[in-house]
Amino acid sequence: MSNSMFDHKLSGPSLAFQPLYLQVADYIKQLIVERRWVPGEVLPSEFRLAEEFNVSQGTVRKALNLLTDDKIVTRRQGVGTFVSEHTAQDALFRFFPLQADGKGADLPKAELLSVELCPAPKDVIDALQLNKKDKVTKLVRRRILDNEFCMTETIYLPQSFFPDIHQSSDIPHTLYHYYQTKFNQTVHKTQDSIKAVLADETDAKLLAIKAGDPLLLVSRITESIEGKRIEYRLSKCRSDHYHYQIELD
Repeated sequence: MSNSMFDHKLSGPSLAFQPLYLQVADYIKQLIVERRWVPGEVLPSEFRLAEEFNVSQGTVRKALNLLTDDKIVTRRQGVGTFVSEHTAQDALFRFFPLQADGKGADLPKAELLSVELCPAPKDVIDALQLNKKDKVTKLVRRRILDNEFCMTETIYLPQSFFPDIHQSSDIPHTLYHYYQTKFNQTVHKTQDSIKAVLADETDAKLLAIKAGDPLLLVSRITESIEGKRIEYRLSKCRSDHYHYQIELD
């Protein structure tokens, strides 16, 4: 490769040992992070990208296939390759795995109970890799399926990534779509840890159950496309007639 913008980006010694298609994939990803192409926008053709990066179309195709597998781009047969976006419905079905027993995926509603800017608690500092003086916005919500309260959520967002979100009066229930369109924070990966707990008095009141009833506690760390931790979420889910379903690619 020579005389291309791509060459300049590959000057770092660590990239020299990567296969060329991985280098191309990393560069396309970086351009998406830098918003050369925004969510929902179509990328140039494989031929145009190959010409710009001074590589073969086969190399570009392998890079795009990798980015498709990572859900960074979406390929539509006969149409083109698009930067992935979290539409409201897609975000709910992909990242909301709680389902009522005997039923398929359904669209939940969310009731926002409180929102505040506060110092980050110790467990949040550790989960989000923050400094001790960093502040976070704390959102408390409860989810509704079939007109029944099924889950409570306590969500922590770093102030540095979500400035003034605590002052917003129109926070929607589809948060991942909101993060992307309002704050340019695209959710890429989530890591859930699940354990069984018993409902305390607050849980019982919010979910209309009894204290001591079994719940699932789901601790989620969410990463952006840049690999930064942008959300820590603690969800308490009813387990009497709900289940937590996960699909692995």
